[in-house]
Amino acid sequence: MKPLTTTQQKPVESHADKLINLLMEREYLNKEVLALVRRSQRQSRGRTNSAILVDSGVGEEYVLQAVADITNLQFAKITIEHVALGLIERLGFGWCKEHTIVPVCIDGKNYLASTSIDELFLTDDIRHEVGVGIGQLLSTRGDILSILECVEQESDLTCQKGSVEEYDTSVYDTDLKNTSIDLEAAAADADSSPVVRLVGEMITRAVREDASDVHFESGDECSHIRFRIDGVLHALMESPQKLHGAVVSRIKILANLDIAERRLPQDGRIRATVLGRPIDLRVSTVPTPRGEKVVMRLLDNRNIRIGLDELGFRDDSLASWKHEIASPHGILLVTGPTGCGKTTTLYSSLQQMDRKQLNISTVEDPVEYELPGITQIQVHDKIDMTFSRALRALLRQDPDVVLLGEIRDMETASVAIQAAMTGHLVLSTLHTNDAPSSLTRLINIGIEPFLVASAVNGVLAQRLARRVCPKCVQMKTPTQEESVALEGYEFEKIPHAVGCTSCRGSGYSGRLGIYELLIMDDELRDAIASNPTITSFRNLAIERGMKNLRHDGFAKVADGLTTIDEIARLTA
Repeated sequence: MKPLTTTQQKPVESHADKLINLLMEREYLNKEVLALVRRSQRQSRGRTNSAILVDSGVGEEYVLQAVADITNLQFAKITIEHVALGLIERLGFGWCKEHTIVPVCIDGKNYLASTSIDELFLTDDIRHEVGVGIGQLLSTRGDILSILECVEQESDLTCQKGSVEEYDTSVYDTDLKNTSIDLEAAAADADSSPVVRLVGEMITRAVREDASDVHFESGDECSHIRFRIDGVLHALMESPQKLHGAVVSRIKILANLDIAERRLPQDGRIRATVLGRPIDLRVSTVPTPRGEKVVMRLLDNRNIRIGLDELGFRDDSLASWKHEIASPHGILLVTGPTGCGKTTTLYSSLQQMDRKQLNISTVEDPVEYELPGITQIQVHDKIDMTFSRALRALLRQDPDVVLLGEIRDMETASVAIQAAMTGHLVLSTLHTNDAPSSLTRLINIGIEPFLVASAVNGVLAQRLARRVCPKCVQMKTPTQEESVALEGYEFEKIPHAVGCTSCRGSGYSGRLGIYELLIMDDELRDAIASNPTITSFRNLAIERGMKNLRHDGFAKVADGLTTIDEIARLTA
């Protein structure tokens, strides 16, 4: 008699497992964060899986996009332009704020934007209440709260528009020779309701739009406000020229700067909590003939949680870079223009190291992010606390790894070389266009070629390219012009940026790195010791296997991550 057999049914995959598996598949969630999520799920009964994932460091936009795909709903990046004001009035502003819900109109259709599928049961009640067809979509909490705040502020600004237009700014004479200023009047103007709301709205909107910088510029007839989003400046709005001086004074007050000093540049810092997120704003002012220009750089602590695996390295480059940062001594340089992600790469590299067994220290100007388990030193030029002096002090603190914010001069470069030659791993940055140029730059600073050849282990040049929006990207056959731009690379299909509501019509959403990694070997060291020209050394580096920025960029195009136009914009 044959033994009875039972057929085991495959367990039904839960919604939480589907969400986690989809995020893992899309590489938005790694094993370390997953372990943290699992612990939080056991300890935080009653909390939604989406909230746990976001609190664990996964981007809210990525989580909600995955939730939308699983539940067959729509996810959208909404702005104030999408708000259905009539529906807000009918539902009640207080009710929308209480439930973190905002009605929007996209492509002529009404939707109820919510942060969670748990709120969507309200849709039927709303349909009955307003008597119109309304769909469902998901959007980030930051977008929704910011829009509701803007709606509330816009009504106040509209009521006070007359006072703004008639603003008395006689104390803000742009003639730099006239240094007299009524401080009490300037402070009162800066604290006035329209100015406070305008500055607050701009900071909130910058955080919501994931802008890296906000520019306040005075023009002939109006003041221009521009945001840098994904590395590109976008004109946001224009405010009355008469209001510009008061806006500058307001920002100066927040940053503890001198509102009476309008002839010299000033730098300051603002720490604030915006949309529930701690934000650090670095403020810089410079005098111009039309009035002071202000630029605010937004630093978000969430950016330093990015691991090396998420920065956009190709597998071979990632393995080589991880091998180099595990070296016991030598210099590793990261190069590129301002705003290309050098600090993020260096911080991600430090977090890859064993901070329990290694003594890791940094010298920075300024300290952009606070890292646990790492000694960080702020440079102060006014008290002669320079890079070289701070580095010398650190070398007496028994360090294993030193991160030097930037090599600016011969003195700093000499101390860094000495540290690398005496058994320390030094990570630093230079402002050069490519990796080979960094070595000749050190020689031009005044370092002997044989010391550069002995101390430098590798150089990483990088840029940040905009990712094509996954919502609207189209694959197409390259045109003749694009085929010429590909310089011999042949692709059947390449990504084309179209533009949709999720990416603000730009066709791009987010950024990824493109890299040029130069690893020194014996032949390259011998070449550097003979002080070669930059052209000959670059050609030798390519012969020895270095892939330049353009080559890596075309590889990202082949992977469907960015476009030919974007790579052409960033590389020569």
